[in-house]
Amino acid sequence: MEQRSSGLQRLVGEVAKFGAVGGAGVLVNLGVFNLVRHVSSLPVVRASVIATVVAIAFNYVGFRYWTYRDRDRSGRTRELTLFLFFSAIGLVIENGVLFLATYGLGWDSPLESNVFKFLGIGIATLFRFWSYRTWVFRALPAQEAESILAAESRRSPGEPAPKTQRV
Repeated sequence: MEQRSSGLQRLVGEVAKFGAVGGAGVLVNLGVFNLVRHVSSLPVVRASVIATVVAIAFNYVGFRYWTYRDRDRSGRTRELTLFLFFSAIGLVIENGVLFLATYGLGWDSPLESNVFKFLGIGIATLFRFWSYRTWVFRALPAQEAESILAAESRRSPGEPAPKTQRV
C-alpha cells in the first residue's frame, strides 16, 4: 500500500510542477498574444500561433530542467523531436478553438479572443500533459531517478548534468 501512495505523491508533485511551468507558459503565451495584437495588424490566429510558439520554447526549458529533470536524458534529439511533434498538435488544438470562435462564430473582440485563447490553452494542456509524460519525458526506474536527483543536489552550479543511458 505504501508503494501506491508514494506513486500518487509523485504524480501529485509532477502535476504541481507541470502546472507551475504551464502557468508561467500561459502568462507568456497570453502576454505575447496581446502584445502582437496590439503592435501589429496580424490576424488573431496568426498572432496566437506566434505566441504559442514562444510559449512552447519557454515551456520546454521549464519541463526539461525542472518538472522532468529526473527523467531519461539519453536521446535528446528524440526527446526534442517528440516534444515539438506533440507541441504542434497542441498548437493546432489551442488555435483551432480560437479559429472556430473567431471565424466560425464571429467572436473576435479582444475579450472574446482572450477567453477562447485561454479555453484552447486549457484543452491543449490536457493533451500535452498526457503526451509529454507518456512519450517525451520517459520515466526512469525509481532508483535511477532518485540517484539522478541526489547527484544533482551535489553538483556545482554551472557543472553539466550527467547523461543517463537506458538499457
